[in-house]
Amino acid sequence: MSGSDPGEAQKHAVSQDAVSRDAASQDTERATRHAAERLALARRVAVLTGAGVSAASGVPTFRGSSGLWRNRRAEDLATPQAYARDPELVWEWYAARLALVRAAEPNAAHRALAALQSRTELSLATQNVDDLHERAGSRGVLELHGNLGYSRCEVCGGLERLEVGFALPPRCSRCGGRARPNVVWFGEPLPPGVLGAAVDAFETCEVALVLGTSALVEPAASLGRLAKRRGAFLIEVNPEPTPLSPWADLALRLEAVPGMAALSCF
Repeated sequence: MSGSDPGEAQKHAVSQDAVSRDAASQDTERATRHAAERLALARRVAVLTGAGVSAASGVPTFRGSSGLWRNRRAEDLATPQAYARDPELVWEWYAARLALVRAAEPNAAHRALAALQSRTELSLATQNVDDLHERAGSRGVLELHGNLGYSRCEVCGGLERLEVGFALPPRCSRCGGRARPNVVWFGEPLPPGVLGAAVDAFETCEVALVLGTSALVEPAASLGRLAKRRGAFLIEVNPEPTPLSPWADLALRLEAVPGMAALSCF
């Protein structure tokens, strides 16, 4: 009895793998088409964006090899304790970040979200502290973690726009008090009004889109799950799986720009 040819068996295995990959690709395309249709037809859409959306504009993500915190731990810079310990160091870091953000431009993902908002009722919440969504044309952006383009007086609470090259630490023009970055640090609560508006949007949306976030930082990370529990169709776009991925009706393993292109091309 003759034995089987190892070469033929290997060719058959390779062929089967190719068929499986092609079938998986077709399934993903069908699921993406369905998600794009749901997104286009929805009357109410809620979107949460994270650092991955701004990465394509040259703003590094916090987590990852190119992260802003690669050479310093977050705890050294982005906590009330760090600011109390060395406010000038913290302000130097935020000043460098502000210069980087002001030099950046909105990318195609920012613009696609602004275009979608022009066609439907869309609430946009972001964990990013840049203003790239606003510069792309989005309205009413819910800045969950604040905006590094402003300082907040530690005495009177007044907000003032910062210009690149500002004196460190900035002082309030109203009362002369020292000002801190207008961002939410680790251990601080989110602005209740902003968080409440985001919760309302995700509780009542028909489609929820979570884009470019690791889904690790609470309470923002819970917004997608909240929408899903209330019956929304949930789309996640992120290069790596996240704790939200098992909840998603569609989890696209893409970066923000190609992910939005895939959801906009049908």
